[in-house]
Amino acid sequence: MGDPRRLRKKYATPNNPFEKERIVEEFSYLGKYGLRNKKEFRRHKYQLSKMRQLARSNKTLPQEIREDRFAELRESLVKIGLVNPDAHSDDILSLSVENILERRLQTIVFKNGLAKTITQARQLTTHGHIAVNNNVIDSPSYLVKKEDKVTYSINSPFHEDQSKIWGLGKSAPKEEVVEE
Repeated sequence: MGDPRRLRKKYATPNNPFEKERIVEEFSYLGKYGLRNKKEFRRHKYQLSKMRQLARSNKTLPQEIREDRFAELRESLVKIGLVNPDAHSDDILSLSVENILERRLQTIVFKNGLAKTITQARQLTTHGHIAVNNNVIDSPSYLVKKEDKVTYSINSPFHEDQSKIWGLGKSAPKEEVVEE
């Protein structure tokens, strides 16, 4: 019996795990985009490699099939906001991991100013304070589409009062002036 679906790894590990340049590169992305671990980074890198693989294999197909498949691939990448509607296969092959990491919900929450730091953006997302098109999304790695609207969820205490995040409600203590 068991689970009928086929479980597959969604990331690829490096052949040499102790390559210094790669380790430094991974840690820089982990810090910049607030990723939890290297597995999360490798998953997005694997997604990119699959997209690029589709674009490369598409070049070898006959002309009739090539146009249809490339249109499907381009349409899916345009929805996410990775390429322009008039993109060519070279544009898809020139994508980098940063392009995908910029479309993550966690990064967009931080860039839109809904959180002070990238780690706070992750916390707000996982705790259910962030909504995409009025639907609560609690996955920081959710790839936000171009037309999606990211806001605080309706049930979140930050929806009405953002001073809890930014500390705007607190006023500085006033100095008393003593007159003689």
